[in-house]
Amino acid sequence: MTRTRRRALLWIVGGGLAVAAYMAAAEALPSGPATAQRRPTARVVRGALKLDVWTTGEFRSTKLVSLGAPPAGGGLRIIRLVETGTAVTAGDVVMEFDPAEQLYALEQSLTELDEADQNVIRRRADTEARDANDKVALLNARYQVRRAELDSRIPERLVAANDYRKRILTLEEMKRRLVQTERDIEQNQRTRAAALVVIEQGRKRVQINADRARQIIESLVVRSPIDGLVLVKENRDATGGVFFSGMSLPEYRTGDTVSPGRSIVDVSDTSDMEIRARVNEQERTTLAVGQSATVTADGLPGQTFSAKISALSGVALRSPQQAGPLRQFEVFLRLEKPDPRLRPGTTVRITIAGTEIRNVLTIPKQAVFQRNGEPTVYVRAGGAFEARVVKVTNQSENRTAIKGLPEGAEVALASPAAESQAKTPANGPTVVNGGRR
Repeated sequence: MTRTRRRALLWIVGGGLAVAAYMAAAEALPSGPATAQRRPTARVVRGALKLDVWTTGEFRSTKLVSLGAPPAGGGLRIIRLVETGTAVTAGDVVMEFDPAEQLYALEQSLTELDEADQNVIRRRADTEARDANDKVALLNARYQVRRAELDSRIPERLVAANDYRKRILTLEEMKRRLVQTERDIEQNQRTRAAALVVIEQGRKRVQINADRARQIIESLVVRSPIDGLVLVKENRDATGGVFFSGMSLPEYRTGDTVSPGRSIVDVSDTSDMEIRARVNEQERTTLAVGQSATVTADGLPGQTFSAKISALSGVALRSPQQAGPLRQFEVFLRLEKPDPRLRPGTTVRITIAGTEIRNVLTIPKQAVFQRNGEPTVYVRAGGAFEARVVKVTNQSENRTAIKGLPEGAEVALASPAAESQAKTPANGPTVVNGGRR
């Protein structure tokens, strides 16, 4: 290696060491007034605060009809199904199922019904024939009684004593037989009537089965009861009963087999819709029914709609999607002039016009931090920042009304404590604006 190359290499190594030493020294310097001067700040100002509320929501139909598979007693195969987003009117066919099994059941019921009809006819004819025989037997018994009465009316002196006694006994016997015949006929009529009722009840049962098969066949063609928009549901049976949160499922489609009673399609009435949104508990106190709002729909960019609050929920909601510690409440709005192009499920951005509060002290919203569960701001005191607890009275989208600070005070827009902790090594002292904590 030549002398020139050695000298160049020494210069490169020395320069690198000098840069490293300078950077280490800069990192070792405490965060002093110069750091505080570079931190973004804002002033506490007195003025008016417009309590508008900004949130997002979606359209939903106030009238929703769920349509499903009829109770047919077994699996049903879909042979016709309209697609999601199809507009239908009352009476339009939404879905249809394969009627093969029900047609077979109907034919079997009709065959049994014909057989039951023949049994009824045969039983009625047999009953009529037996009733005729009973009438003949009754007439014969009455004739025998009448004949015995006539024989017994012959004077006793004209016949032998034994013959006269025999005629009297014959009359008594014929009367007894007549009473027994009447009793037998009455009992036989009741028995035959009961047997006929049993056969007729069997026919009615078969008739009910046939009527039910007809009704099921008619119910296999499902029609929409209202005018609206069709939404086909997800087929949870497609995974064999295995389902977990976040799983993507296909919609029902033609050819799928579904269980009786399974809900398949929802029809939403698009003529009467409302907007459902959520606000936190601080914003909830500033809202009232009838309050005006401006709505912009993601599906119709560049257009705004006027709306009013129609209802406010009085019960807080809890859900895994909730952001932040504040509880949320539902807000319902209605458009002043409905637009037929809007559909259920369309997401919207909502600006609710709030009241204006005058003569209050405000600071930027990002200047308020949560420390130990209390709203805290960092106020400049000389060359450093001091943490002070304040009382938040109202909030807008970008400003917060507070109490506890004088007008004109300078507050930090970034937390000095968080920055200092990020620069402090583990198990070491915390330095905030030149001091130790």
